[in-house]
Amino acid sequence: MKKIVCALFALLSVLSLSAQETKKGLENVELKNLKNEPQMLPYFGEKHLLIFYVDPDRHKQNEDFTIEIEQNHAAEGDNIEGFGVLNLKDTMLPNGIIRTMARKRTEKNGATVLADHDRILSKAWGLGDCNNKFVLMLVSRDGEMLYLRKGELTEEDKAEFYRIVALYR
Repeated sequence: MKKIVCALFALLSVLSLSAQETKKGLENVELKNLKNEPQMLPYFGEKHLLIFYVDPDRHKQNEDFTIEIEQNHAAEGDNIEGFGVLNLKDTMLPNGIIRTMARKRTEKNGATVLADHDRILSKAWGLGDCNNKFVLMLVSRDGEMLYLRKGELTEEDKAEFYRIVALYR
Protein backbone atom coordinates (compact mmCIF):
# COMPACT_ATOMS: atom_id res chain seq x y z
CA MET A 1 0.00 0.00 0.00
CA LYS A 2 2.86 2.34 0.87
CA LYS A 3 4.39 1.75 -2.60
CA ILE A 4 1.09 2.59 -4.30
CA VAL A 5 0.78 5.85 -2.35
CA CYS A 6 4.38 6.77 -3.23
CA ALA A 7 3.77 5.95 -6.91
CA LEU A 8 0.59 8.05 -6.95
CA PHE A 9 2.39 10.92 -5.25
CA ALA A 10 5.19 10.74 -7.85
CA LEU A 11 2.65 10.67 -10.69
CA LEU A 12 0.78 13.66 -9.29
CA SER A 13 4.06 15.57 -8.95
CA VAL A 14 4.92 14.91 -12.60
CA LEU A 15 1.44 15.90 -13.76
CA SER A 16 1.61 19.06 -11.65
CA LEU A 17 4.94 20.03 -13.22
CA SER A 18 3.55 19.37 -16.71
CA ALA A 19 0.52 21.54 -16.00
CA GLN A 20 2.76 24.35 -14.73
CA GLU A 21 4.87 24.15 -17.88
CA THR A 22 1.84 24.56 -20.13
CA LYS A 23 0.70 27.63 -18.18
CA LYS A 24 3.80 29.58 -19.22
CA GLY A 25 1.80 31.45 -21.82
CA LEU A 26 2.35 32.43 -25.40
CA GLU A 27 5.76 32.18 -26.99
CA ASN A 28 7.52 34.67 -29.22
CA VAL A 29 7.50 33.72 -32.90
CA GLU A 30 9.66 34.59 -35.87
CA LEU A 31 7.86 36.30 -38.75
CA LYS A 32 9.23 38.49 -41.54
CA ASN A 33 9.66 42.24 -41.71
CA LEU A 34 8.45 44.13 -44.77
CA LYS A 35 11.80 43.53 -46.49
CA ASN A 36 11.10 39.79 -46.11
CA GLU A 37 13.83 39.35 -43.49
CA PRO A 38 13.29 37.20 -40.37
CA GLN A 39 12.20 39.11 -37.27
CA MET A 40 10.88 38.14 -33.86
CA LEU A 41 7.90 39.98 -32.41
CA PRO A 42 9.26 43.29 -31.11
CA TYR A 43 9.24 43.94 -27.34
CA PHE A 44 7.91 40.46 -26.58
CA GLY A 45 8.48 39.80 -22.87
CA GLU A 46 9.44 43.44 -22.30
CA LYS A 47 6.16 45.30 -22.82
CA HIS A 48 2.48 44.53 -23.20
CA LEU A 49 1.74 44.15 -26.92
CA LEU A 50 -1.20 45.51 -28.86
CA ILE A 51 -1.23 43.48 -32.07
CA PHE A 52 -3.37 44.12 -35.12
CA TYR A 53 -3.36 40.81 -37.06
CA VAL A 54 -4.95 41.73 -40.36
CA ASP A 55 -6.03 39.85 -43.44
CA PRO A 56 -5.18 42.31 -46.26
CA ASP A 57 -8.49 41.41 -47.93
CA ARG A 58 -10.25 42.99 -44.90
CA HIS A 59 -7.79 45.74 -43.98
CA LYS A 60 -10.60 48.29 -43.68
CA GLN A 61 -12.58 46.21 -41.18
CA ASN A 62 -12.64 48.26 -37.95
CA GLU A 63 -10.82 51.12 -39.70
CA ASP A 64 -12.74 53.82 -37.79
CA PHE A 65 -11.83 52.15 -34.51
CA THR A 66 -8.12 51.89 -35.36
CA ILE A 67 -8.10 55.57 -36.34
CA GLU A 68 -9.84 56.36 -33.05
CA ILE A 69 -7.17 54.42 -31.13
CA GLU A 70 -4.42 56.35 -32.92
CA GLN A 71 -6.04 59.77 -32.50
CA ASN A 72 -6.88 59.27 -28.82
CA HIS A 73 -3.49 57.68 -28.09
CA ALA A 74 -5.59 55.12 -26.24
CA ALA A 75 -3.04 52.35 -26.48
CA GLU A 76 0.06 54.39 -25.80
CA GLY A 77 2.11 54.25 -22.65
CA ASP A 78 5.50 53.30 -21.30
CA ASN A 79 4.34 49.70 -20.77
CA ILE A 80 2.62 49.02 -24.09
CA GLU A 81 3.77 48.71 -27.69
CA GLY A 82 1.56 48.35 -30.73
CA PHE A 83 2.27 46.95 -34.17
CA GLY A 84 0.62 45.24 -37.11
CA VAL A 85 1.00 41.77 -38.56
CA LEU A 86 -0.20 41.06 -42.09
CA ASN A 87 -1.81 37.65 -42.52
CA LEU A 88 -0.43 36.96 -46.00
CA LYS A 89 -1.47 33.30 -46.15
CA ASP A 90 -5.19 34.06 -46.37
CA THR A 91 -5.11 36.65 -49.15
CA MET A 92 -5.39 36.27 -52.89
CA LEU A 93 -3.35 39.44 -53.42
CA PRO A 94 0.34 39.08 -54.33
CA ASN A 95 2.44 39.23 -51.15
CA GLY A 96 5.15 41.38 -52.76
CA ILE A 97 2.65 44.06 -53.68
CA ILE A 98 1.16 44.04 -50.19
CA ARG A 99 4.59 44.36 -48.57
CA THR A 100 5.52 47.22 -50.93
CA MET A 101 2.29 49.11 -50.15
CA ALA A 102 2.78 48.53 -46.41
CA ARG A 103 6.40 49.73 -46.61
CA LYS A 104 5.30 52.96 -48.26
CA ARG A 105 2.66 53.55 -45.61
CA THR A 106 4.98 52.76 -42.70
CA GLU A 107 7.59 55.19 -44.07
CA LYS A 108 4.97 57.91 -43.56
CA ASN A 109 3.57 56.89 -40.18
CA GLY A 110 6.55 55.09 -38.60
CA ALA A 111 4.47 52.04 -37.66
CA THR A 112 5.98 48.61 -37.25
CA VAL A 113 4.40 45.99 -39.50
CA LEU A 114 5.44 42.37 -39.87
CA ALA A 115 4.35 39.72 -42.36
CA ASP A 116 3.03 36.24 -41.53
CA HIS A 117 3.37 34.19 -44.70
CA ASP A 118 2.18 30.87 -43.32
CA ARG A 119 -0.18 31.53 -40.36
CA ILE A 120 2.78 31.09 -38.00
CA LEU A 121 1.36 33.43 -35.36
CA SER A 122 -2.15 32.05 -35.70
CA LYS A 123 -0.95 28.45 -35.31
CA ALA A 124 1.51 29.14 -32.49
CA TRP A 125 -1.05 31.03 -30.43
CA GLY A 126 -4.09 28.90 -31.32
CA LEU A 127 -6.05 31.76 -32.86
CA GLY A 128 -8.12 29.54 -35.12
CA ASP A 129 -9.60 30.82 -38.36
CA CYS A 130 -8.41 34.36 -39.11
CA ASN A 131 -9.30 34.37 -42.81
CA ASN A 132 -11.15 37.55 -43.84
CA LYS A 133 -10.84 38.89 -40.30
CA PHE A 134 -9.27 41.78 -38.51
CA VAL A 135 -7.89 40.35 -35.25
CA LEU A 136 -7.15 42.62 -32.31
CA MET A 137 -5.02 41.24 -29.47
CA LEU A 138 -3.52 42.52 -26.28
CA VAL A 139 -0.79 40.27 -24.89
CA SER A 140 0.87 40.83 -21.52
CA ARG A 141 4.63 40.93 -21.18
CA ASP A 142 4.24 37.56 -19.46
CA GLY A 143 2.73 36.07 -22.62
CA GLU A 144 -0.88 36.03 -21.43
CA MET A 145 -3.63 36.79 -23.94
CA LEU A 146 -5.53 39.62 -22.26
CA TYR A 147 -7.86 40.55 -25.10
CA LEU A 148 -8.75 38.81 -28.37
CA ARG A 149 -11.47 39.74 -30.84
CA LYS A 150 -11.84 38.71 -34.48
CA GLY A 151 -13.97 40.36 -37.15
CA GLU A 152 -16.11 43.45 -36.85
CA LEU A 153 -15.93 44.84 -33.32
CA THR A 154 -19.16 45.65 -31.47
CA GLU A 155 -19.53 48.65 -29.17
CA GLU A 156 -19.24 46.23 -26.24
CA ASP A 157 -15.98 44.83 -27.69
CA LYS A 158 -14.58 48.35 -27.98
CA ALA A 159 -15.58 49.29 -24.43
CA GLU A 160 -13.98 46.10 -23.10
CA PHE A 161 -10.81 46.85 -25.09
CA TYR A 162 -10.51 50.33 -23.57
CA ARG A 163 -11.18 48.98 -20.08
CA ILE A 164 -8.46 46.32 -20.38
CA VAL A 165 -5.88 48.58 -22.07
CA ALA A 166 -6.27 51.14 -19.28
CA LEU A 167 -5.12 48.49 -16.78
CA TYR A 168 -1.87 47.82 -18.66
CA ARG A 169 -0.71 51.21 -19.93
